Amino acid sequence: QVQLVESGGGLVQPGGSLRLSCAASGSIFSIYPMGWYRQAAGNQRELVADITSRGITKYANSVQGRFTISRDSAKNTVYLQMNSLKPEDTAVYYCKMLTPSGVYWGQGTQVTVSS
Repeated sequence: QVQLVESGGGLVQPGGSLRLSCAASGSIFSIYPMGWYRQAAGNQRELVADITSRGITKYANSVQGRFTISRDSAKNTVYLQMNSLKPEDTAVYYCKMLTPSGVYWGQGTQVTVSS
């Protein structure tokens, strides 16, 4: 059973930075693609960024150039470095792992960007 645990959310002022972490259980982490999604109140969950097992990344247009996704296979962890945060980045952020046996989600971490 895969478990994903996010951390690093919080309250930050516009223009500030946060780094989210998602720790995955099990030794299969390094071979599957991982992604960060977010869901703002009243909105559907949307892709923020994802990364393949080989480190190929993809970003939503709204975060391109501000956010960076990375993974550390030795620590079974995927990160989302968020810079130049805007109020519209406020949402619950989730990490996701896609495997042949199914899709796994973390419990989410709240990010609030406000002055």
